[in-house]
Amino acid sequence: MTPAIEVTATADLPLGMPASDFLRDYWQKRPLLVRGAIPELTAGQPLPIEPDDLAGLACEDFALSRLIVHHAASDGWQVRTGPLPEDAFDGLPERDWTLLVQDVDRWDRDVAGLLRHFAFLPRWRIDDIMVSFASPGGSVGAHVDQYDVFLIQGMGTRRWLVDSSDAPDLAMRDDVELKLLRQFNATHDWTLQPGDLLYLPPGVPHHGIAIEAGLTFSVGMRAPSRAEMLVDLAEHLAEALPESQRYTDPDLAPASDPFEIDSSALSRARAAMPTIAPLPDASLVRWLGGFLTRYRSAGEAAASDVVTRPEQLKATLHNGCRLSHHPLARFAWSGLGDEPLLFVNGLALPCPTTQAALICRHSELGISELAGQPEIIWATLARLVDSGYLFPVEGNDA
Repeated sequence: MTPAIEVTATADLPLGMPASDFLRDYWQKRPLLVRGAIPELTAGQPLPIEPDDLAGLACEDFALSRLIVHHAASDGWQVRTGPLPEDAFDGLPERDWTLLVQDVDRWDRDVAGLLRHFAFLPRWRIDDIMVSFASPGGSVGAHVDQYDVFLIQGMGTRRWLVDSSDAPDLAMRDDVELKLLRQFNATHDWTLQPGDLLYLPPGVPHHGIAIEAGLTFSVGMRAPSRAEMLVDLAEHLAEALPESQRYTDPDLAPASDPFEIDSSALSRARAAMPTIAPLPDASLVRWLGGFLTRYRSAGEAAASDVVTRPEQLKATLHNGCRLSHHPLARFAWSGLGDEPLLFVNGLALPCPTTQAALICRHSELGISELAGQPEIIWATLARLVDSGYLFPVEGNDA
């Protein structure tokens, strides 16, 4: 049987099914609508972020934002990229416009709290939470994403048209700044209420239209292209190669044609680049961990100009402070290769797996979480503080 395309969440099954069933039957395969998946967003509950606060965030220099207005009469689209001036919202029409702000989970802890609903996925696989506010009729047009996305209705209602056919037409319009589909034929038409969740795999055309003013939280996945990964891997491998290692041809024979690249030249090129052969796990995981925690970073934390000693840090936490993840930092770890490693924004630190997992798992660390841990963890924590990826905050953890 074809799996259901619409289900209802329960307290025990927030996806309407076990996570393993979702990953087996839907993940990167077919859309799924889950009614009531995010109960704290149901009508009447406080929102993680208010529309006015989202507008304020769109005016900040560090925010990635867009203001999109659709002129229905001409089917024209006007796009304004941030940071937006404070008067950008003055004079907007009553309908048909949308404000989108990316990486809101980096700047708002309540929005970041929504990520707990996706703990069944590797955290390094999640890119960001984009928040959009749409006036009635507001939309960004029919389009297709090249990554998985979970669309969560937070306020108001929104109509979602989805084309789940096997071979949708993906030709793009060439008359607008946005990447919009030239033709769009929906196979499903849903209205999402607050707390509903719509999952869309990569390559599924969709079109969202606000019925009434509302907020949508879009949890997007990270999907680097093969080209991006290959270029980054090449740079990673090149860092370890000395300048003295160069293309050589001591066995060069007279050229039959000075402009020909012959098979001997190709063989020597292969010999000059042995790293294109299959890589050992130790090399691959060191690169991959750095790449995944650095890829599409929203920014970089500022490093400290002083050195933190482990004993100083321990005393600070004993006095009640806690260590918080910097909102721009991405954490991951691996036990593969020659030694276990903790990765933070491309930095690779040797760290036992238990301690690395602890640092990644807790967005705040205090004495209570660090009790009984080996002394080696304090040197790692001090290094992360000096790098700006952890910072002390006042707490009640004395």
